Amino acid sequence: MSTEDNRGLEGVVAATTRLSSVDGEAGELLLAGFPVEEIAPRATFEEMVHLLWTGELPNAGELDDLQHRLAARRALPGAVVDLLRAAASRRLPVMDALRMGTAALSLGAGAEGEPREDAVSLVASFPTIVAAYWRLLLGVRPVEPREDLGHTASYLHLLFGEEPAPERARGLETYLNTVSDHGLNASTFTARVIVSTHSDLISAVTGAVGALKGPLHGGAPGPALDMVFEIGSPERAEAVLREKLARGERLMGFGHRVYRVRDPRADVLGVAAERFYQEGGDKDLYELARTVEATALRLLRERKPDRRIDTNVEFYTALLLHGLDLPTELFTPTFAVGRVAGWTGHGLEQLATGRLIRPQSEYVGERGRRWIPLEERETAAAR
Repeated sequence: MSTEDNRGLEGVVAATTRLSSVDGEAGELLLAGFPVEEIAPRATFEEMVHLLWTGELPNAGELDDLQHRLAARRALPGAVVDLLRAAASRRLPVMDALRMGTAALSLGAGAEGEPREDAVSLVASFPTIVAAYWRLLLGVRPVEPREDLGHTASYLHLLFGEEPAPERARGLETYLNTVSDHGLNASTFTARVIVSTHSDLISAVTGAVGALKGPLHGGAPGPALDMVFEIGSPERAEAVLREKLARGERLMGFGHRVYRVRDPRADVLGVAAERFYQEGGDKDLYELARTVEATALRLLRERKPDRRIDTNVEFYTALLLHGLDLPTELFTPTFAVGRVAGWTGHGLEQLATGRLIRPQSEYVGERGRRWIPLEERETAAAR
C-alpha cells in the first residue's frame, strides 16, 4: 500500500483485539463474538461491560458484584462538581465538561492508577458527569445518585430527577450496548496509544473523549434529526430531499465510511425505536422518519445506482434519543456513556500486551538545508 493510500492508517493493522469485529463489506458487527443484533437488545449494560472487560458473560454472582461496584462509584468527588459548576458558568459545551470531568476523576477515591479500579470509576462516573453538568446548565441542582437503580435507569434518573419507566430504560440500554464498541476507531485508537505508554486509564479515556469531541468522529445524529424536522410532513420528503441532492448536500444519517451495506447498528436501533414509539412515543414523528428514510434510500439509489448507500447508526440514534427526551446537545455525550465500556476494555487489553504503539512516518520535507544567521534572514526578507 502506498504512503498516499495509508495516510489515515486505513488498512493498517495496529492491534489485535477480542472486543469487536467490524466487517464493512458484509455489514456485520461482532461484540466479543456476539452479533450486535443478538446481544444489544437483550443484555443489561452491566453485562455488556463485563463481557468487554473479560470476554465472557457474567454469572449471577459476578453480575451482582459489578452492579454494586458501579453503583457505589456514581457519586462524583466534590472537586469534580466544583469544576463542572465553573464550566457551566461559562456555558461550555457538554463534551468539554465531560473531558474536564473525566481528567478530574483522579481526585476520587479508588483512583490510584490501578487499571481495573479506574475502569470501574470511569464507567460509573460518566452518566453522573453528563447529567450533573446538563442540570447545572439548566440552572437546577444535580440529582443525588441512587444505588438501587441499574446503570441505564440511573442515567435517566440523574438527568430527569425521576425513576424511568422500564421501556425507556430498555430503549436507552439497547442504544448503549449497540455503541459500546466498534473496532479501532479514532477515539479507541487514541485510548490504546495513550495506555500503551503505561500511562493510566483515566488519562487514556480523557484522550478518547477529546478525540470523540471532533465532528469527524462524533458523528451527526443531531443533524439527521434536524433534517427530519425540516421536512416536517411526509408529502414534503421527496421535494426537500431532491433539492438537497441537487445542491450536492449530504443526506445526514445515510452512508458510512466503513459499512458498504446497511449499518447493522441501524437495524438494532430501528427495531428499538419502533418498539419504543409503539409503546407511547410520538407516532407521527416515527412515521415521518420512516417516510424520510424510505424516500432518501430510493433517491440515493436512483442518483448513484453504482453505489450502495444505506441508513447508518446516526439516523435511528437521533430518533430513539429524541424519543427519550434527550436534547441534541446530549447525543454525543450519551454515546460516550456507552462507548466508555469499549474504551476501558481496550485499555485493559492493551496494557496486558505490554507493547508500546509506535508507528512510523515518512518524511516528505526538504533536505540538506543550511543555517542562515538572523541578520542575513532579516536582510533577505527586506529585499
